[in-house]
Amino acid sequence: MTDGRTALRMLTLNALFTGDVRPRLRALAAILDRAAYDVVCLQEVVYGPNARLLARAFPHHAYSGTVLPRGGLVLLSRWPVRRCRSLRFPPWRPVRPELLMRKGAQLATVDTPGGGLIVVNTHLSANRDDDWSPENPYSRIARVELSRLAGAVAALDPTLPVVVTGDFNVPRSSALLRDFAAVTGLRDVLAGDAEPTYRPTPRWPAPPALDQVYVRSTPDREITARARLVFRDEVPLADGRRAYLSDHYGIETELTLDGG
Repeated sequence: MTDGRTALRMLTLNALFTGDVRPRLRALAAILDRAAYDVVCLQEVVYGPNARLLARAFPHHAYSGTVLPRGGLVLLSRWPVRRCRSLRFPPWRPVRPELLMRKGAQLATVDTPGGGLIVVNTHLSANRDDDWSPENPYSRIARVELSRLAGAVAALDPTLPVVVTGDFNVPRSSALLRDFAAVTGLRDVLAGDAEPTYRPTPRWPAPPALDQVYVRSTPDREITARARLVFRDEVPLADGRRAYLSDHYGIETELTLDGG
């Protein structure tokens, strides 16, 4: 912190709960141990031992549940997490296996050197049709979940700056997200950037930007941010193989807090 200004690095990543989970998360834990991230928001960490593996590199962490972390959400921090509560999205139809994950959001206050910062880590339901038109049933689910999340964000302490991040499973260009930002007073850090955050595959060669970062300043504390995609390439695993860390890219955000 210098001259009333605090700089911090944040990462959000959907860590993918299927496949070679443990080897990939061991590789991710090693990367996080070396990296200078101050706050890390992870999604799809659905097994308690995996959450504990990832938390070893950080003095502070937040997740609910020892066996099955609620919502698969894990927050790691270099600074104390003063409080954290969980928000669960309503189990809206259609019935699907994803409901077992109990998706929702974490709302945590992190005590940075420049004062409190509210970090919201979230994971919305997937759109199994890849169709985000208003009449699609998964679009209706997203609308309900974003409304619930917007209500929680609106109720946050207005004296603290806010970062909302995670896997929204909604394209960045969607009117749903524009309405969400307008209602909450959040600013889309990656507005206008349509580069996919889900790794393209032969079956889905042009996925949208599904992972997001939003910020909200206060009258006394301005928050500025710039973000970029990370973890695009394969990494070495302990057994000598190479693999992608996830089916998503990570988003690394450089944040600056003025005031406090």
